[in-house]
Amino acid sequence: MALGDGPGTCPDLAALREHIGDCQRCPLSVSRTTLVYGSGDPSSRLMFIGEAPGKNEDLTGEPFVGAAGKVLDELLASIGIERSQVYITNLVKCRPPGNRDPEPLEIETCSPFLSRQIELIDPVVIATLGRFSTHYVLQTDAPITVLHGRLFRVGGRRVVPIFHPAAALYDGSKRAVLEDDFRRLRAVIDRVESGADLGTATADSAPGTGTTVDLSSAAPGEGGAATGAVNGLPGTPDPEAPTLF
Repeated sequence: MALGDGPGTCPDLAALREHIGDCQRCPLSVSRTTLVYGSGDPSSRLMFIGEAPGKNEDLTGEPFVGAAGKVLDELLASIGIERSQVYITNLVKCRPPGNRDPEPLEIETCSPFLSRQIELIDPVVIATLGRFSTHYVLQTDAPITVLHGRLFRVGGRRVVPIFHPAAALYDGSKRAVLEDDFRRLRAVIDRVESGADLGTATADSAPGTGTTVDLSSAAPGEGGAATGAVNGLPGTPDPEAPTLF
């Protein structure tokens, strides 16, 4: 790649990691220990996107290896999936000091790398973990409490927002909610794999359009009735909105 080429010119994940390098593009480079790029199956049809690395991730360079990572592993196991079968990354690749929320400049700086990761992995289903990755992928500011557990269509991909696994560490009641959302995620995967997801009233919308499907009654192997409203949530992308993909 020529000097000055952007992440969009990177032909594979290894080239993209080389392009990012020892990143000094935002102030997080001063306080971080290790840049956390992502890990897992680069050809997986299921991709998880968290918010930012925590303390353990910053020390090891691997995403979701601390207490929240253990919760994620347990949730994956509950729906018959192993970590090695999926790809996991974060919106922001370096730990914010004190695990504070990522700031707009940090998200703006790092998001092109995430966008290229999505393009290269080309997942069929994306699970966004927490409000920051959800807001970025769906291009919305609607609360995660409204969005979680629903199925959205963005640029031909299926997106299921889920509470961040760390929520279960601070609020025990969130564990049951997370388990329910993962069952709904499993239902989406099963419908894709069976072909039942095609040719329904919830067919992929135009690029940039967020189509939502009510999965509240979904069980493994079912996708829920196609009764959700199109663009029915505050802040949900409209047909004119730019698409990430």
